[in-house]
Amino acid sequence: MNQISPLAFVHPEAKLGDNNIIGPFCCIDRNTVIGDDNVLMNNVTIHYGARIGSGNEIFPGASLSTKPQDLKFRGEDSICEIGDRNSIRENVTISRGTASKGITKVGNDNLLMENMHIAHDCVVGSRTIIGNSTKFAGEVTVDDHAIISAVVLCHQFCKIGGYVMIQGGSRFSQDIPPYIIAGKEPIRYAGINIIGLRRHGFSNELIELIHNAYRLLYSKGVLQEGIEEIRKNLQITPEIQYIIDFVSTSKRGIIR
Repeated sequence: MNQISPLAFVHPEAKLGDNNIIGPFCCIDRNTVIGDDNVLMNNVTIHYGARIGSGNEIFPGASLSTKPQDLKFRGEDSICEIGDRNSIRENVTISRGTASKGITKVGNDNLLMENMHIAHDCVVGSRTIIGNSTKFAGEVTVDDHAIISAVVLCHQFCKIGGYVMIQGGSRFSQDIPPYIIAGKEPIRYAGINIIGLRRHGFSNELIELIHNAYRLLYSKGVLQEGIEEIRKNLQITPEIQYIIDFVSTSKRGIIR
């Protein structure tokens, strides 16, 4: 049975699962679907087009599936899909999609800290940590296990690789490849995220292999030449192939 405060508004067309707690002054719009075992604290707004999974904890002031902040948006039908077991802290805002992709997606087991923003058509993976007041512009992609510190500004269309650590206060308009630390001003490659990789069970041998891949990649002025050096000199494990694929398909270029 759901526990819905008498001071909350739930639209008659909203679809709720079971065992949800809806606090006072929450507002849940039409064309929304919410799973089971979610906790919505006071003053949470779930807008049109939200698709929320189960086991999420949503803190006061969060506003999910908001109208995109995009002047090209013309009211087209779109959604915002949020997975399971996410912690969505105070005043987080997540926009729904536009005609570009039609959907903004957030995976599972993420910690989205206070006042951060995910814009239209972004895709955020699972088990990420995104710090206070960090802002993603439209169509940003974040792969699994990324850690983005506080007050980071990310340009539209950028991609952030898995297992990265991005320094607080950074600004960037190019892609951040996987497994690295990105920091300093202007932002640049600052080494391998050794502590993060060890915490996720990467062996010393694999960490050394990743380190050597970036040493070869950045040793060349042309990234394609660095990729060829990797292919010639290193064992191509799934992790190394991920680096090659990420760099090869980057549309904005990667930080150096």
